[in-house]
Formats: sequence, C-alpha cells, structure tokens
Amino acid sequence: MKMMNKLILTSLFAGVLSLPVNAALEAGAQAPLFTLEASLAGKAFQFSLQEKLTSGPVVVYFYPSAYTNGCNIQAHTFSVNADKFAAAGATVIGVSLDSIERLNEFSADPEYCAGKFAVGSDVGGKVAKAFELNVRDAVEGKVDSRGKAIKHGFAERTTFVITQDGKIAATIGGVTPAENVKAALEKVQQLAKTSH
Repeated sequence: MKMMNKLILTSLFAGVLSLPVNAALEAGAQAPLFTLEASLAGKAFQFSLQEKLTSGPVVVYFYPSAYTNGCNIQAHTFSVNADKFAAAGATVIGVSLDSIERLNEFSADPEYCAGKFAVGSDVGGKVAKAFELNVRDAVEGKVDSRGKAIKHGFAERTTFVITQDGKIAATIGGVTPAENVKAALEKVQQLAKTSH
C-alpha cells in the first residue's frame, strides 16, 4: 500500500511539473528583437526580426520540434495558407530548438513547410525564453515521426503576431496547431484592414 501511495504521489507530482505555466509575453508588450540562423526551402540564412518588421507584421510561431505530430500539422497548415499571410503583408517564421540541419530538411519537405516560410534554429531556447515561454529539456529516447532521435529541448507552442512598431498584437496559445494558424491568420488579416 505504501508503495502504491508513493507511486500515485510521484505521478501526481510529475503531472504538476509538466503542466504549462503560461507566462508568455502578452498583447501590448514590446517583442524582443532577435536574429537566428534559419532555413527556407532547405537553404540556411540569417533571419532578423527587426529587418522583417520593416516590410510588415511578422508571425513568430514557436513549436516543440520538427517532425512531430502537432508540429507537422501546424507547419503544413501554415504552408497551405502562406499566400493568405503574404496577401495580408505578413512574414511567417517558425522557431524551435531544432538544429539547422534538421530545419533544412523540414523547411524543404513538401509535406510540411514546403519551402513556403522560414524556420529558425533557437538552439538552447534563448529566443523562446526572451518571449517568456517555457522551455523543457531534451527527453532521452524521444524520436520524431521519421524514427530519428530528437536530441534538443522543447519550447511551448505559442504564436506571436508582431506589428511593424515591434509590439505584440496577439499571443496565441492553448489551442490545436490548426486553430493556432487560423487565429494568427485572422489577426494579420484584421491588421491589414485597419492599416489601409
């Protein structure tokens, strides 16, 4: 009985530790400017938020890992809606703790990013932490949807819509990956209407 109680307590405690503490930067806050090594259609380049903001709003979406279920859905949904984001004048970048090598594959993969938007490599989670997101350590033995080992940590899935003045117009979290993209698209379309 003692052992059973200990197991129950341990699993309850582990559950509490894994609960997301949503302290992400909120609408109205100044977005932290960042530059990351990123990949677009399999080619690495330097992505600068400050530079991209000069041409319109930027959607910065943080996701746990390339080639995992929800992240695959989210990347695919962003890619099929890429023209709508562009029509609203918005740039999209996905950010994860994946290595640039993994992102070169993911960004070019026709099933997911399909070369339609950039994905940035935030190794160590410095940028995610600047946006006040939770970053979890790597999990031993975790594999992606291709069966390859995932050796990096994970940022919580949260999307920020940032206006040209560097302010966060919307923080989107706690919804399914597809709903996350839909909410981001609605926000940039709304911004496009109010800026004309």
